[in-house]
Amino acid sequence: MEAGILIDSFADFARNKNIDRPTMIRILEDVFRTMIRKKYKDDDNFDIIINTDKGDLEIWRFREIVDDNSEDIWDHDKICLTDARKIEPDFEIGEEVAEEIKLIDFGRRAVMTARQTLIQKIKDLEKDILFQKYKELVGEIITGEVYQTMSREVLLIDGEGNELNIPKSDQIPKDRYRKGDSARAIVHRVEMHNGNPRIILSRTSPTFLERLFESEVPEVYDGLITIKKVVREPGERAKVSVESYDDRIDPVGACVGMKGSRIHSIVRELQNENIDVINFTDNLELYISRALSPAKILSMKIDEPQKRVSVYLKPDQVSLAIGRGGQNIKLASRLVEYEIDVFRELGAVEDEDVDLDEFSDEIESWVIDELKKIGLDTAKSVIRLGREDMVRRTDLEEETVDNVLRVLSQEFE
Repeated sequence: MEAGILIDSFADFARNKNIDRPTMIRILEDVFRTMIRKKYKDDDNFDIIINTDKGDLEIWRFREIVDDNSEDIWDHDKICLTDARKIEPDFEIGEEVAEEIKLIDFGRRAVMTARQTLIQKIKDLEKDILFQKYKELVGEIITGEVYQTMSREVLLIDGEGNELNIPKSDQIPKDRYRKGDSARAIVHRVEMHNGNPRIILSRTSPTFLERLFESEVPEVYDGLITIKKVVREPGERAKVSVESYDDRIDPVGACVGMKGSRIHSIVRELQNENIDVINFTDNLELYISRALSPAKILSMKIDEPQKRVSVYLKPDQVSLAIGRGGQNIKLASRLVEYEIDVFRELGAVEDEDVDLDEFSDEIESWVIDELKKIGLDTAKSVIRLGREDMVRRTDLEEETVDNVLRVLSQEFE
């Protein structure tokens, strides 16, 4: 293979991979110097001149002329006078011989090996460039096209055809993808797997929600509003605490937008995740009260050493504080970084009752509807009716009735 053909084929391949010219020349020189060392043991007296635009390659070997009987005659950078005069008859001892080495002198096998080495070096460089590119994008939102969905992951490709991965654990439970769909996520981490870069994306990370606020709320992007903390139950509920250093800007109002215009697009992106935007404050008691919204707190006791807080509410506010499946209190605890315990206010009026709808997180809605059909719409009205009458007057099974009475009774214990 001629030098020009080898360099041209390598240069075309490198350009297709977006490798810059200085890097191409460095790789070419490294490979040719490896060939030189294999054949001549040393390469420090060789010059390599490469022109990738014209496909030119020149390899020059420089040696000092010594007497035929000199002890240095076997040094790699020396040549005896007799051999030097075969190159040019008027050479003298002490002069330097510049001899051009042709690529064919290395042998066909060495040239073919060099070609494969060049291609492999470009592929390795391409992997390293991809790894470094996405390493710098960790925490940033990117968009990819879905090309394969599997039980444990979804594979996407970016605009340059690189493979991206969203594991099942980093997908919102309600996410459903088909080939050709567009998906947004943040670059969660980048790792090397069997020598290949593996780019992991996430839609469940709190950082993803934070970046969505930056893209939808100009005040957040410009730094006028700071997102202090984000906690999430992906696809279900999230709490975001925000702060503004400009008294003229309402951070909550700016994030929500006119009639919810700004936050609606974020909610849709997150599969209708319910987002509570909370005004941050250094006043811990006020911060906890805001975190437990929409529940209204009567009083609280904060145990700072134990990082716990006891919150007291009216009976009809307890279920609001806890939330469906305990989501509200769980997220509030993570937001304020205190373990929150909720209690019914001890001083509540004895005959105070609680609406049945307040127990929707513990009693299924169809069961509540059955009770309402016979005129029972509060907790105490159900308890007063009793087990036997309830079984007789409704279509509920005895086990269901027992569970309802247990849940309602605990409310007043």
